[in-house]
Amino acid sequence: MWERTLQDLIRGLRANKNDESKFIGQAMDEIRHEIKSKDMELKAGAVMKLTYLDMLGYDMNWASFHIIEVMSSPKIHIKSVGYLGAVQSFNEDTDVLMLTTNLLKKDLSSTPADIAVTLNGVSSIMTADLARDLSPELIGMLNHSRPHIRKRAVAAMYRVFQKYPDALHHGIGRLQEKLEDSDPAVVCATVNVLCELARRNPQDYLPLAPQLFHLLTTSSNNWMLIKIVKLFGSLSPHEPRLVKKLQPPITDLISTTSAISLLYECVHTCIIGNMLQGITGDSLARTCVSKLAAFIEDPDQNLKYIALLAMVKIVPTHPHLVAEHQDTILSSVDDEDISIRMRALDLLSALVNRDNLQSIVQQLLSHLVKPESSAIPSAVQSLSQHIIPSTPAKSPGAPSQSTAYRLVLSQRIMTMCSQNTYDNVSDFEWYLSVLVDLAYVSNVDIGTQIRDQLVDVVGRVRAARSYAVKLMVKVLSDDTFLLHAGEQGSCSEVLWAAAWICGEFCSELSAPDELIPYLLQPEIASLRPDIAAVCIQSATKLFGYWASEAAKQWMESFLEDLKQAVDIMIEQMEQLASSTQIEVQERAANVLQLLIFIKRDVAMYKPKQDNGFSDPSAAAFDPVSEPSFPKSLYLIQPLFSSHELNPVASIAQASVPVPDGLDLDAWIVPSMQDRVAEEGDDGDVTERKIKRNKKGKEKESGSRTKVKGGKKKQKEGSYQEELAPQEEETAEEKAERERLKAERLERMRDDPYYIMDDRSPKPSAEDVDSIPVVRLDGPYQCHKEPRLPGLRSSASIRSAPPLFVVQKEGEMPAGVVITSQPSTPVPSSRRQTPNLFDTTATPPLSLPSFQSYEVPDDELRTSTPEPIKVTRAKKKGTSTVKKKRTVKPDAKVGDGGTVVTR
Repeated sequence: MWERTLQDLIRGLRANKNDESKFIGQAMDEIRHEIKSKDMELKAGAVMKLTYLDMLGYDMNWASFHIIEVMSSPKIHIKSVGYLGAVQSFNEDTDVLMLTTNLLKKDLSSTPADIAVTLNGVSSIMTADLARDLSPELIGMLNHSRPHIRKRAVAAMYRVFQKYPDALHHGIGRLQEKLEDSDPAVVCATVNVLCELARRNPQDYLPLAPQLFHLLTTSSNNWMLIKIVKLFGSLSPHEPRLVKKLQPPITDLISTTSAISLLYECVHTCIIGNMLQGITGDSLARTCVSKLAAFIEDPDQNLKYIALLAMVKIVPTHPHLVAEHQDTILSSVDDEDISIRMRALDLLSALVNRDNLQSIVQQLLSHLVKPESSAIPSAVQSLSQHIIPSTPAKSPGAPSQSTAYRLVLSQRIMTMCSQNTYDNVSDFEWYLSVLVDLAYVSNVDIGTQIRDQLVDVVGRVRAARSYAVKLMVKVLSDDTFLLHAGEQGSCSEVLWAAAWICGEFCSELSAPDELIPYLLQPEIASLRPDIAAVCIQSATKLFGYWASEAAKQWMESFLEDLKQAVDIMIEQMEQLASSTQIEVQERAANVLQLLIFIKRDVAMYKPKQDNGFSDPSAAAFDPVSEPSFPKSLYLIQPLFSSHELNPVASIAQASVPVPDGLDLDAWIVPSMQDRVAEEGDDGDVTERKIKRNKKGKEKESGSRTKVKGGKKKQKEGSYQEELAPQEEETAEEKAERERLKAERLERMRDDPYYIMDDRSPKPSAEDVDSIPVVRLDGPYQCHKEPRLPGLRSSASIRSAPPLFVVQKEGEMPAGVVITSQPSTPVPSSRRQTPNLFDTTATPPLSLPSFQSYEVPDDELRTSTPEPIKVTRAKKKGTSTVKKKRTVKPDAKVGDGGTVVTR
């Protein structure tokens, strides 16, 4: 019978690409027949074909037992095929793997060729049981006479230590001896294994430091030096004396080696191994930074990436050294590779400070500006594109216009400026301009963050409020955000901040009435409800402030301007009051009622004659005279200027103590608790019918009458009580009603859920004499200030730059006492695993003693402790029933039944 070989299977797969599944199905049937044959050559060929099909995704676990049969062949070429199939298909869940233990032990004691094949295969199929059973044989293989056997045995021991950690105590001493092996390949394999093992518990491998240091200074194998340097990077944080010992050889390697990989590992080890500290570490740090800067300028993208990654770790300790290469780092932001640009942004975020913030941010902002490109190409460009087709050249300074990158870049700019509550910002007017520029050029959805930053800066920095109002006036007068509000990345939320700032700090404006039309233009209704609501609120604040200022400087010529302004406000509020958004509708309706009141008051106003008072403020305090301006001009301003708005501390809410007797978990309305409980039991809300008493039914039935000449019935019972004449109440009934009312008011006074009116009751209409004659306090008269277009003169003209003071802490509630939490000393970390070298012949290094424990002052003993009393427990020899022994919490049981108590 003719059988297909592996080469025939591969040729058949290439020839049957259109019907591959059918061909593989036929091949699998042939393999199932061949693998059951007693011919080991044919069986090995079937295993080779199965191994190839397994790499294509077809399962071969069904042939596990046949693979073990091929592994047991005495012929080396067949045994190799069996181990190859085992490596490819066996895993920890393979049920026949337990049958290989004796086979593996037999092969490990066979010829060197069989041992080599077995060591190669056992490393891939190692399980916990196999590691436990084979560890003695593998440890013995470490002293084999053949170097390639020793090398394979060292590599296999790593898998044994992973699956069976208890083997470390028996094999680590033999593994330590291999560091002094005569064959360099064995030494290199041993270093690789130790480097991987030291990742979990580096402190356990400190006794190997002398031998590893000898290899570091004598070996010329770059790959082994890389592993040794990595290993020292893990050991140095646990042994400070290694830092001083390693600095000379590491510095020599950095200065002399031409291998880029070894150079980077040396630099990385200096960073993570705390070798850049102290006087000697400064020169090493400068050398490392210069080498990393050379990596950034290298055309190899991989070197750029790892150099930026390493510089981020150097910045916290040596920022001045990294700052010398700021231009080189900024050039990486122009790179085509997105990963390099992201690492460069990370480095710039860590590098920024008060001195270089503005220069870095300005260069990053330039990357957000889209390059100007002509929409219609010239004739020469069109002709050249047809003759020599090529991709259009990318303009410098715009490495990527992807939305994700622009979003990250915009967020990083704000993070750099706002970190640690604006510690890096020295000029807040500049930062406000940056935020506005960012809103124009970002073209991503970052408007919410810009809005929050604008409001936070203006709230915390008083000196920046004047410039902020001026800047926000320009934003409101520009229709860019308003026209593109519905587009993605329009940053229309900036209008929210602009309206809020202009309304809250309207005193900085000299002509607030000129800004009101921008806040109430018809396009505002198309904005988001929260933005439109803030525009309405700010317009109301501006009108109230302008009206109060007009009252202070009242002239009869202001009357027509006032009427016109009120009419315009009412017209615009009526349109907004019909909005479909409830928030906009409610705010507009409330303001509309206030404006209607002002309009009526202004319409009833008549100019007053001179009453003889030279001071207008004195007329306001006169109980007889009326003010010379409409009183309603002061209706709106006091609603918004009662309290100053300041930033609130982050712990303010948590610092408010709960009043005594207040249960926050109690129901405000107790009846709702029963209803919710019933709804939870029933699973749904059921309609409940309230039974009416007979008296109510008779009243209801008696109150229904038929209308003459009609077919419809009307319910008149509810109106009969109002239409029926009421009898005069007697003096006793009036006294009883007053008594019940007084009891109800007294009961409601103690109820926290009712708001009581503490004002004295109004006198009756007949008691005219009880009306007091008082002197009415008129509005506060301020001195007259000159008007300028834009901001006030004190804000617009500065002789020197303002001193920006940031309110970082914020306000706290009144009466709150902040108690500082005592810091608990963190105990030094203890070793969780025993030293692996306690059972070896090599004496361990003398490690430095642990640091002394810090005992808090409150735990110091003030007196001598009580003496320890030792009592001997009585034994009952006659009792045959065993009783359960109990130990008190404050007692310790010693040896021999001794109870130690304090």
